[in-house]
Amino acid sequence: MNRHEEALKILHNGTVIPAVPLVLNRNREFDPPRQRRLVRYYLESGAGGVAAAVHTTQFEIRDPGYGLLRPVLEAVAKELDAYEKNSETPLVRIAGVCGETSQACREAVLAKELGYDAVLLSPGGLNHLSEEEMLLRTEEVAAIMPVIGFYLQSAVGGRRFSFSYWKRLADIPNVVAVKSAPFNRYQTLDLVRGCAASSRGDEVALYTGNDDNIAVDLLTPFRFEDHGKQTVKYFAGGLLGHWCVWTRKVVELFHTIKACQGKDSIPSELLTLGAQITDCNGAFFDVANDFRGCIAGVHEILRRQGLMDGIWCLNPEETLSQGQLQEIDRVCRMYPRLNDDEFVRDFLMRQS
Repeated sequence: MNRHEEALKILHNGTVIPAVPLVLNRNREFDPPRQRRLVRYYLESGAGGVAAAVHTTQFEIRDPGYGLLRPVLEAVAKELDAYEKNSETPLVRIAGVCGETSQACREAVLAKELGYDAVLLSPGGLNHLSEEEMLLRTEEVAAIMPVIGFYLQSAVGGRRFSFSYWKRLADIPNVVAVKSAPFNRYQTLDLVRGCAASSRGDEVALYTGNDDNIAVDLLTPFRFEDHGKQTVKYFAGGLLGHWCVWTRKVVELFHTIKACQGKDSIPSELLTLGAQITDCNGAFFDVANDFRGCIAGVHEILRRQGLMDGIWCLNPEETLSQGQLQEIDRVCRMYPRLNDDEFVRDFLMRQS
């Protein structure tokens, strides 16, 4: 089994995959050394891989004026290479791709060239395309490399898809996983039921991207009965922007939850933790202001811990919303057991 096959097996079985933020200096210029250090933090925290060039990494990296898509993917890949070499542990490498079919295919070719294992295929900005056209786009990208389908919430450019869409998407060879992030229980059920009904259902791993409902997604056995046949699906893991902060504690909680999958009883404490995580996410992602400060919010946590020097985004207007800082202060005060500040302090001391 080669490295790519091992990584895809890890993806299938389920793991923690943080969505990597973009690290800039105070001049809003890309900072490769600190970007690599941030990736190293995720890996030392126990994450099974990372996703780069996704929403948390800022879609603006693709703008010609910045030209950062390749540099960012290269920097992340180099750190993954170094960590794999030292640890002899395969890591899951996911690159976000977006745009019309031609752009998505070009980005998939780049990801393959740089050694990534799969691409997270964003539907953002394509609401003018029919479901049939979106499926054809998926087929073309999947002909280049493995694809992770993506249900993106409408607040950041997504749209509703039907049960039939998800069944047909899971039917496509080389679709290896689907990320559910509509932040909507009805739409999440459409996705899970569609994948469960696919003839390839056992080959397609489910990943939660519902940052507002992480624990419950992972704890739930989704059971469907149709024509006397029963199917059960679990979310195998998570690919989340929320998991790019306090990642060491995320990994610990993930293993605790995975150990509960398939059991008849669930400790109520995990449901309490799930609600507390959702409350934190509301502050970090700026739910009160329609997610306008979501990237700056996770930057703020990383800044407080010393993993970032500031909360700068490529777009100077992208920053914390009014009242968001107070909400972040509140959840940090209310839920201290969710942070990994001590781990980060030790990590940063080892880097100096």
